[in-house]
Amino acid sequence: MAKSATHAAPAGELPSAPELALLGQVERRVLWLATAMVHHANSVRANPSGIKVGGHQASSASMVTLMTALWFSFLDAPDRVAVKPHASPVLHAINYLIGRLDRSYLTTLREFGGLQSYPSRSKDPDPVDYSTGSEGIGATATIWGAIAQRYVSDHADAPSGGRQIALLGDAELDEGAVWEAIADPMVASLGELMWVVDLNRQSLDRVVPEMAAGRLLAMFEAAGWHVQTVKYGRRLEALFERPGGDALRRRIDQMPNEEYQRLLRGPAEELRERLPRGRGRRDLAGLVEALSDDELLAAIRDLGGHDLERVLGAYRAADAVGDRPSIIFAYTIKGWSLPIEGHPSNHSALLDEDQFNELAERLGTDADDPWPGFDPDSPEGALCAIVGERLERPAPAVEPPPEVPSELGRAHRGQESTQQAFGRLFIDLGHASPEVERRVVTVSPDVASSTNLGGWINKAGIWFLSERTDWFADDTNTLVRWHEDDRGRHIELGIAELNLVGLLGELGATWSRHGQPLLPVGTIYDPFVGRALEPWSFGIYAGGQSILVGTPSGVTLGPEGGAHQSIVTPSIGIEQPGCTAWEPAFGLDFEWTFLRALGRLGRPDGEASYFRLSTRALDQALAAVPAEGAERERRRAQVLAGGYRLRAADGEPGCAIVAMGAVVPEALAAADLLARDAGIGAEVICVTSADLLFRALQARRGLRAGSDAILEELFPTARPLPLVTVLDGHPHTLAFLASVQPAPLTALGVQQFGQSGDIGELYECHGIDSETIVGAALDLLT
Repeated sequence: MAKSATHAAPAGELPSAPELALLGQVERRVLWLATAMVHHANSVRANPSGIKVGGHQASSASMVTLMTALWFSFLDAPDRVAVKPHASPVLHAINYLIGRLDRSYLTTLREFGGLQSYPSRSKDPDPVDYSTGSEGIGATATIWGAIAQRYVSDHADAPSGGRQIALLGDAELDEGAVWEAIADPMVASLGELMWVVDLNRQSLDRVVPEMAAGRLLAMFEAAGWHVQTVKYGRRLEALFERPGGDALRRRIDQMPNEEYQRLLRGPAEELRERLPRGRGRRDLAGLVEALSDDELLAAIRDLGGHDLERVLGAYRAADAVGDRPSIIFAYTIKGWSLPIEGHPSNHSALLDEDQFNELAERLGTDADDPWPGFDPDSPEGALCAIVGERLERPAPAVEPPPEVPSELGRAHRGQESTQQAFGRLFIDLGHASPEVERRVVTVSPDVASSTNLGGWINKAGIWFLSERTDWFADDTNTLVRWHEDDRGRHIELGIAELNLVGLLGELGATWSRHGQPLLPVGTIYDPFVGRALEPWSFGIYAGGQSILVGTPSGVTLGPEGGAHQSIVTPSIGIEQPGCTAWEPAFGLDFEWTFLRALGRLGRPDGEASYFRLSTRALDQALAAVPAEGAERERRRAQVLAGGYRLRAADGEPGCAIVAMGAVVPEALAAADLLARDAGIGAEVICVTSADLLFRALQARRGLRAGSDAILEELFPTARPLPLVTVLDGHPHTLAFLASVQPAPLTALGVQQFGQSGDIGELYECHGIDSETIVGAALDLLT
């Protein structure tokens, strides 16, 4: 074959017949390698524990044509692809063939330190553009990646980038995250976005009874997407042109999914009997009888998602539509070309030894030497080398984030809530450190003004893909100026928390993707953190560094009622890897901790943060901040380590009250009552991060690296005191402090759903008021 045939066809051209034949050879090798990886992990590699290894040979097989066409004849270096989670072996096979994965890794699928079960940016040894281990979330990440790419291009010296492509299974379209994402008005303008749906009509347990593909197409069209369908291959389309072809098309179009899958499992004589049904059955019977057994079996399997030419034609047609996103529905067979193809239970099925050997013989490989690449001098080897070179993407030169100041010079006086301090911080940041402020981007799901971002928005403006007119700009009663253009630094989404955290994750990954660090901050009503938890956690897993601000929090937001009162979020913050959770009580505590969190963003050793803030204004004098010098710096160091002794007892202490967040005034009042009415001295410890205190305890136990010095400062081992812990959240959040020293502990907090009412009433109802704290302390001391 001429060497020119090894080049992928340029955009706009379909491959020639020799090029298609060459791609077919590569496709067969990709199918083999993906299947062999799963086989080796389950049937060859030692398994001392006996625990199921697993893998998805059928789900991988249905994607082989789509991915071969994409990588070997369509992608360019700037393009980024989110791969269907269960097709990770296909991705690894392709990366191996084009020289981006060492052969030694092919035997390590789902092995410790080896190839991950699902594509992972942070853990896989070969290039992965998007982590996609959670259904639906990996696909929607391409939307947020496209927006983040555009934002960086508008605000920094960075190229506009390439296409954002998602390969997803049809069952992923059941996920609500998908529909929340495509409904956002901004998405309809993302012409660089392309989704390819592997429409194999099977889920984990069954053949999907009613796929209703037409309804799905209509829903995407209604959302402003360009929609294409690749249903039939060239062989079937040629048959449709013959006498009886109309009847054949109608018969296949109208048959239930389960019947079609059943036909895939039958011999030719069964097809001859079952196919001729309904209107035009005589003509259809004549067409079927004219085909040989091999022709008939091949025809029923000839779906568009396994026809390289049809797939590439769809890719190029979608790419030509540049003013809106595109989605391609490609009909495929789950388990294509494998002995398990089309079986309703093939999701986790594995080829047995005989089936594996038969597949090797059919694909022209050797089951005893399952990892062949291509001879570099062969047309296939030349194609792989060209593709590897074309897709080589140099690592971006990472610009270091600006140094964040340790404080901003604001005097926190009078009555102030941490939510108010949050809103004021951005204004102060612009005066103290403009270079840091320029990197800040805030995101909100329609709660920007109610989370105190109004002042920041008026200063920074709203970012949108293009400029839009603010028709209320001259209205003197409008407090928030809603000017939208491509220079703004606040992004407002619709009321969809999943979208918020999805975008946060991608904005927080721009330092590694594009070399441009951003400092992304998202605001959310704290009760809805649980709703956003999975994509938030997955964004952190994928390397996104951002700050999530949950406010207002707890039952302290009394009149709002139970549905708007959070209970479990403090524990969520503690338990989230890659993230530090904070719940400061006072304005300066918030300022110090938030600046520390900003300084941890956009860097290889960085991490995300979660802040739980309150609308309850506290008297800032209660913080008793040392005015200056070493004592002030010591206070700041303790705040950043997780907590500080807010008040020492008069005389010998009998107990300690440990409080976090908005209930610190109740702890101080309880200490006063204990001293006045019972003559018991009580220390008051103010916790700023239960998360960091727990890490210190783990460090003390030798279970993680780090210092436990803050524990000794707050809870000296030489002077163990009974502890009463209290917070506006679940009491178990601070219950771990019982193991810091040998003394009893009573944990107070909120354990029931909230209800509307005054703060005093609600605190008493849930047992986080000063009287209950006093009672708990007395019970410990008697």
